[in-house]
Amino acid sequence: MANSTQQSSVRVYLRLLKYVMPYWGLFAISILGFVIFASTQPMLGYILKYFVDGLSNPDANFFSGVPWLGEQPLLANIKLLQAVPLLIVLIALWQGIGSYLGNFFLARVSLGLVHDLRVALFGSLLALPNRYFDNNNSGHLISRITFNVTMVTGAATDAIKVVVREGMTVIFLFASLLWMNWKLTLVMLAILPVIGVMVGNASRKFRKQSKKIQVSMGDVTHVASETIQGYRVVRSFGGERYEEQRFLEASIDNTAKQLRMVRTGAIYTPSLQLVIYSAMAVVLFLVLLLRGDSSAGDLVAYITLAGLLPKPIRQLSEVSSTIQKGVAGAESIFEQLDEVPEVDHGTQERERVSGRLEVRNLSFQYPGSEKPVLNNISFVAEPGQMIALVGRSGSGKSTLASLIPRFYHHESGQILLDGVDVEDYRLRNLRRHIALVTQHVTLFNDSVTNNIAYGDLAGAPLEDVKRAAEAAFAAEFIEKMPQGYDTLVGENGVLLSGGQRQRLAIARALLKDAPLLILDEATSALDTESERHIQAALDEVMKGRTTLVIAHRLSTIEKADLILVMDQGAIVERGNHAELLSAGGSYARLHAQQFSDTLAADKSE
Repeated sequence: MANSTQQSSVRVYLRLLKYVMPYWGLFAISILGFVIFASTQPMLGYILKYFVDGLSNPDANFFSGVPWLGEQPLLANIKLLQAVPLLIVLIALWQGIGSYLGNFFLARVSLGLVHDLRVALFGSLLALPNRYFDNNNSGHLISRITFNVTMVTGAATDAIKVVVREGMTVIFLFASLLWMNWKLTLVMLAILPVIGVMVGNASRKFRKQSKKIQVSMGDVTHVASETIQGYRVVRSFGGERYEEQRFLEASIDNTAKQLRMVRTGAIYTPSLQLVIYSAMAVVLFLVLLLRGDSSAGDLVAYITLAGLLPKPIRQLSEVSSTIQKGVAGAESIFEQLDEVPEVDHGTQERERVSGRLEVRNLSFQYPGSEKPVLNNISFVAEPGQMIALVGRSGSGKSTLASLIPRFYHHESGQILLDGVDVEDYRLRNLRRHIALVTQHVTLFNDSVTNNIAYGDLAGAPLEDVKRAAEAAFAAEFIEKMPQGYDTLVGENGVLLSGGQRQRLAIARALLKDAPLLILDEATSALDTESERHIQAALDEVMKGRTTLVIAHRLSTIEKADLILVMDQGAIVERGNHAELLSAGGSYARLHAQQFSDTLAADKSE
């Protein structure tokens, strides 16, 4: 479970930097590059000393003021006239090498880090329990993988680059200034505590505002995602205005929060600059007052180096906002990565099970809910039997079907598959024995073949795929498609009808050939003709296979070995079709109601 107490910026940032460790070699090269780059800043400033001194005497020896070097025969002839231009070119070349090494290799590190974080986030999504998806909307989860990771990129690259490059520049400049005139330089140091207080205050504001921006960005993604996925409903019910307004509000909220952060930065940067330049004014005054016996070149070099300080200091102070954005992004990323994945304490594995399903005194309620969804459910399905669950919506039928493959964990009662509690199976092994077809079909924007032979079934022979499609009565429409089994079905099968999507889902379940088949309203999206075809196919594939059918249409379960009638989470009736009709209870009333509805529909046609 994610830690409820807010982690400190430093801890989050240090944890983020752990992802840099696999790239430490490249990172070290980039740091070296930035050190080289930073070392050239005082060099370029200091060269002005020689330029100014050379204005009055260009033929003076460049090394004349340097002990020992000025006495060497080769160096004694190098004049300021030759040395200054040459040194400027060499320093620029040295700076270029440093800049390339720093920027290129840090980019390699940062892109690798972002890739690793994205993969880790996506991997954690695949391992998280169902309740996590129930409690978090898809827009915020997608925003975390895209937008939040981009924020982390800034903290991991731009921030490190500025901290190292500008930080080293400040260090080199201060070292040079101390060497040239330590008294004046100490006066400049007095301003650092003021800068520290300003940076601290701004950091807290940036972090708070950045978190709000990320939440509002998730809202924008969520509204857009919902509208795109449900565009048919939006258009058929005239929801364009409503969705436009919803998106407008989310976008305005996001823009306002972004603007608030920009305003904080816009006030903070000039304020800091004013403090720095005030210190500079004091330094210039003291230089003029205490110039002593320094040459004009010395003074120009000192003032130039002091003048180079505000820019890197300002950039170092601005990096706080980038780091706080990254820290806020990293916090939400680590929050997801720290979520406990789907629990799998199972140790049992079976190559194949016979399919005997027994449910004993099963009760269940969703986490955070007080009302039980299932109450003391018990039944046995022998291998090859067909068990049907019927009842009104909300009676707990689909919840029961979700507990068998352990999408949720039950704490009261048992679900036994071949005499072994489903909790004792290894999760992947348990789910390998179960084929599930639900009312809401999920298809991927891939070929028909890859949608049928999906996941563990990938790579199945085409002949087996075709056999499964024929058994599900899907072959008849697949073969009429432009590229047959290689045809792309569009996002979530948008290019197919509801009945065609359902038949592909049934073909997928048939190809899996699992001993336990769960059909959750699997034929609800089919027309009567398709349903008759599929019912015949299901009759065939149910042989030797335990089948649990959740059905709204009672006509589809008349052949069931056992029908369980559920109401408010409990089994209120059980028996076969004939027994339940003769009993004249809930099932008989449901059957009579559906029969009269069908008759009325037939008369109206």
